[in-house]
Amino acid sequence: MKKQDILENQVNIAYLALGSNLGDKKNNLNKSIDLIQKEGIFVKKKSKFYSTKSWPNENYPDFINSLILIETKLNIKELFLKIKKIEKKIGRTKSKRNHPRVCDIDIIDYNGEIIHIKLGNHKVNIPHKRMHNRNFVLFPLYELDKDWVHPEFNKNIVILMSNLTSDQLLGIKIA
Repeated sequence: MKKQDILENQVNIAYLALGSNLGDKKNNLNKSIDLIQKEGIFVKKKSKFYSTKSWPNENYPDFINSLILIETKLNIKELFLKIKKIEKKIGRTKSKRNHPRVCDIDIIDYNGEIIHIKLGNHKVNIPHKRMHNRNFVLFPLYELDKDWVHPEFNKNIVILMSNLTSDQLLGIKIA
């Protein structure tokens, strides 16, 4: 019984990627962070806001992205469900994949673990399956933790960033 109590009180460290390309984008991200904190999740650090073209359809509005480092006692399932609830509160509605959205929150890293689970209709993959190819994740993550290592690939973030194309390197700017 004692061991279970210890696990329940364990502080988990996670990185969350935030994005918006509809409405008042910066305000959407700031509201997301406020709601995350109101859920009792401690935001240790937050990156600057970064602007990128929408992908794969550059005709959609540009994205504003940010990353936050959090501490939480929530397990991965609880954290995921809270994030989905926050996205809805901000105004996210169900839409086609890669379509514009008011709010998108992804768990990029959770305690440096490799996690593949199904929660309801969602497949949760941590680290995020495509994060190593995304400038809007790597740049703010580098800003927060220059020593971060991808749990699955065992590669430092500097190596991951060096694999970005010149278009990806030039296609991001501080918003």
